[in-house]
Amino acid sequence: MTSMLGNNLDSVRRHNLSMILDLVHRQGAVSRSSLTRATGLNRSTVAALVAELVALELVVESEPDATNSVGRPSPQVRPRTDRVAIAVNPEVDAITVGVVGFGGVVIHRVRRVVDHAVTAAEAVTLIAAIVKEFETGVLVGKRVIALGLAIPGLVRASDGLVRWAPHLEWFDEPIGESLHRATGYPVVAGNDANLGALAEHIFGAGRGVRDLVYLNGGASGIGGGVIANGAPLGGVGGYAGEFGQNRPGFTNGADRTTPNGTLEVEVSRSRLLEVVGLTSADEPQLQQALLGSTDELVRSELDRQVRILSVALSNAINVLNPEVVVLGGFLAALYAWDAPTLERLVAEQAVAAPFEGVRIAPAELGADLLMIGAAQRAFESVLEDPARHG
Repeated sequence: MTSMLGNNLDSVRRHNLSMILDLVHRQGAVSRSSLTRATGLNRSTVAALVAELVALELVVESEPDATNSVGRPSPQVRPRTDRVAIAVNPEVDAITVGVVGFGGVVIHRVRRVVDHAVTAAEAVTLIAAIVKEFETGVLVGKRVIALGLAIPGLVRASDGLVRWAPHLEWFDEPIGESLHRATGYPVVAGNDANLGALAEHIFGAGRGVRDLVYLNGGASGIGGGVIANGAPLGGVGGYAGEFGQNRPGFTNGADRTTPNGTLEVEVSRSRLLEVVGLTSADEPQLQQALLGSTDELVRSELDRQVRILSVALSNAINVLNPEVVVLGGFLAALYAWDAPTLERLVAEQAVAAPFEGVRIAPAELGADLLMIGAAQRAFESVLEDPARHG
């Protein structure tokens, strides 16, 4: 009986540690009194839990600035800025590697342009070289929790195996294992759009929202992620959210450019790059070029893609009934181009009841989005069980 009670008490303590650390991670800085209110725990329990997290070197506690309020101000709890994740997003035109701290703070990011879709082995070599550069620079004095991969393809949830990344031409690639051997760090992986949905849900346009659909447009096509009742919707194998492989309907038959094209063929970053005369660009550069163009060909292509995207969004809203639809990557540029028309077309095509109250918004995290999403995946183990990382 004593042993069982001890085990139960230990489980409760670990759960409470996780709850406190997650709140600090999400809010960046929070007073001990706010933690008491948010968790429903008593003040002495919260103080003890914060002290344990300080001893585990996951948070720091500081006295607050003096205020005019009555009573003693509550100490502030912040995540340790030297506890970080390495975030990686391999794409067909570039590989981006960053260092992200607790609280979703991107400390450093580099984007290495490639002139071809790299193999998994080539990606590992390049990523490992960048990480080695980091180790003599930005990572000095920091503790890496794990390396997180945001993959533009289907990633098996159980072990991070890349089942299919069509634009990279990766099939059943154990890139996580290879990167672990090359860098020595624990490696976790997830689909880029699913991780983008998680990042926007925690830190961006979906903060405080329990039902969200996220669509990401990148060099490797269109992917999506869903937050349902506050939790990621992964499906049995972790493959949910492949919006880009669906075949959209066309309200205007002249908009069709291929006989049987998928959404990501018809709504395409490469088409936008081509009409604006660029061979490579990150998302802010592409959006600036598109919105600043006066070329009728550019304007016509933007209008065409907005019309097709509206069909896909109305279908997603009908099926999933979200509170907000977030558009990331180059899809945010389509929203910025003509948000009123996009919203009107979605409203016309969606069923009235599930569309009621839906908000369509661009991703707030911009170029940092997939770095933050990959880092969130890397931080999962310590957020779930902080004591294990002490």
